[in-house]
Amino acid sequence: MNKSVFIILLNYNGSADTIDCIRSLEKTDYDNYKIVVVDNESTDNSPSIIKEAIGDKHIFMSSGKNGGFAYGNNVGIRYALEQGAEYILLINTDTLVEPDFLSKLVGTAEEHPETGLVTGKILYEGNRDRIWYGGGEINWKRFYGSHYQWENTEDKGGSRTVTFATGCLMLIKAEVFDKVGFLPEEYFMYYEDVDFCAMIQDKGFKILYDPSAVIYHKVSASSGEEESAFAVEWNTRNRLRFIGKYKKKIDNLSYIKLMLFFYTTRVGKIVTYIFKKRLDKVGALIKGIFF
Repeated sequence: MNKSVFIILLNYNGSADTIDCIRSLEKTDYDNYKIVVVDNESTDNSPSIIKEAIGDKHIFMSSGKNGGFAYGNNVGIRYALEQGAEYILLINTDTLVEPDFLSKLVGTAEEHPETGLVTGKILYEGNRDRIWYGGGEINWKRFYGSHYQWENTEDKGGSRTVTFATGCLMLIKAEVFDKVGFLPEEYFMYYEDVDFCAMIQDKGFKILYDPSAVIYHKVSASSGEEESAFAVEWNTRNRLRFIGKYKKKIDNLSYIKLMLFFYTTRVGKIVTYIFKKRLDKVGALIKGIFF
């Protein structure tokens, strides 16, 4: 089990988290890996800080523009494939890892040739008794990716099939990109992982969740909080985009019910935000709807 793994870290104005993540990854017990840091056109001094911190030990490159999560990761993925990578690991920079997490992921992938993507258990950094992601599914009644087991770390049993893996942690076989393509870039941020999971399953690949592979997530350094105004806008916008792309998966009546539910619940959110005096979120939600 000595497959080559290229680890893609996408940095945007987050040198401290990125360097912490690199130092954590360097403690892995898996010996055939390379770390590729892709800077998504940071507006601070992240690039110089990171390059000084890593020296020539790891690879650093610029994406050329801030094209979003999928765009920046795809820059790194293309480079890795050109270098002969057998696996690509996508992992958020605001994470820390257990030393054996990568060995666990690769081992599970190798044991299941029909699998295209393997993910692991993600706990909250700062509250390691609570699960952020413990497996998940694409909910085709509501069109979003849902996480399992938010409240406790107990997770009995071994690896199992799921239908949604968060982009926070994805180990992907190189052959997937040949048959499926790259991460969909139309979302900028959020929902590209849901769409990619739908794409690879449509091509016949399975997604496995291995609870023995554990990392920790600082939720959420990239957007400021777990439901910032930024997150409200882009989750709303991209959920509508995702619905439009995959609405043929449901019948017309179900689609009408879905959209009635969606807009009714958005009105409820607007009322809640007004009551909480979060006018920034009201504006963000409206922008998301009328993008």
